[in-house]
Amino acid sequence: MYRDDAYANLVLADILSGMGLHGRDAAFATELTYGTLRAVGTLDLIIAAAAERDVARIDPPARDALRLGVYQLLYTRVPSHAAVNQTVDLVRSVAPGASGFANAVMRTVSETPLEAWLERVAPAYQEDPIANLSVVHHHPQWVIRAFAEALGGDLDETARLLIEDNQPPAVHLCARPGRADAVDLADEVDGVPGAFSPYAVYLNGGAPRDLAAIREGRAHVQDEGSQLVAAALLAAPIEGRDTRWLDLCAGPGGKTGLIGAIAAGRGAEVTAVEVAEHRARLVDIATEGMPVTVLPMDGRSVGRDPDLPEEAFDRVLVDAPCTGLGSLRRRPESRWRRQPADLPPLTRLQRELLVAALRAVRPGGVVAYVTCSPHMVETQVTVSEGARRSGVEVDFVDARPLLPPGMPGLGAGPTVQLWPHRHGTDAMFLAVLRRTS
Repeated sequence: MYRDDAYANLVLADILSGMGLHGRDAAFATELTYGTLRAVGTLDLIIAAAAERDVARIDPPARDALRLGVYQLLYTRVPSHAAVNQTVDLVRSVAPGASGFANAVMRTVSETPLEAWLERVAPAYQEDPIANLSVVHHHPQWVIRAFAEALGGDLDETARLLIEDNQPPAVHLCARPGRADAVDLADEVDGVPGAFSPYAVYLNGGAPRDLAAIREGRAHVQDEGSQLVAAALLAAPIEGRDTRWLDLCAGPGGKTGLIGAIAAGRGAEVTAVEVAEHRARLVDIATEGMPVTVLPMDGRSVGRDPDLPEEAFDRVLVDAPCTGLGSLRRRPESRWRRQPADLPPLTRLQRELLVAALRAVRPGGVVAYVTCSPHMVETQVTVSEGARRSGVEVDFVDARPLLPPGMPGLGAGPTVQLWPHRHGTDAMFLAVLRRTS
């Protein structure tokens, strides 16, 4: 996965199936993979200390085998001798000349418990709390700083978020309105209805792609937070016409599938824009049988393409491309792949898409700007700058009443930031703007 820049949540299930692993064996392989990917920064510090050399000087196949082995030693109940022997055997198969080195490293690591290793490689919390949290809770320091800023500088709550980020997330289903009811679907799949979204069902385990409801288009896999922000756009009150809706960044189609299902029941039509052709095809599949037209084009072409005229839509969703820092539970390796240098081009694209959305919506209509990232530059800064540069007059709509009643921890408004540790969802951000002129 490191070699091909693949994401475990997209490829691991097929790999395990191809290897014939099922049940407990597949569960252990999944935990070993995800756990190692989450903890790789800390594992590298421990390996470097045990090997007395920087991990960059270790042959990559041997380095990956050591990461898996050290994770087994320190973070699982696998007996030490088994973890050492399995790792040495693995290194012997991928880097034969390094098996003796791997044996020495593994035995050194096995002589010291996890807590002592963390004390050795992590700065003291009192001296450098961010660096300490980074090692103990497996997140890059720049990500922790971004989370802490979004949480008002509360490092105790930030630590709770980091802990939750490292927990395996439940699989959430979305019962498509008009095709399935969440309570009935929960009974059908042996799950439970979601805590907040009226469409959400939490699975207790198993492979969702094997479910009849998924195959038949009655439901799809979607984090409850994504359901909430998509539904919030449609809950915002508007006056006058309410039949033309636009999803400006539709791929791969989860939010579009929910919006399209609701549109079918409300007599509306959805235009779904997706610039990447393969993702546009996924949107087509996700919205089959719904009043959705998929346009494979750049959402920023509003006003320059006859299919995307200005002031033509009543509701617009901008589910903007982002760093994805809000979904690190599901893509654990993303925390190490993303870099601060990714932010400038992404935030520029986010602003341009928001400006296009504000041009596309009619006066009196609403735009929902959504990201799966709590980074302030991608949320508050982008929304403020996009609104300022749009050239149209807008008002912020308080997003809190657009979410189900009783949801805790929604802040002071008018925007909303969801959190894994508060709501059990991905860290989705939502801003709703009404065009006034």
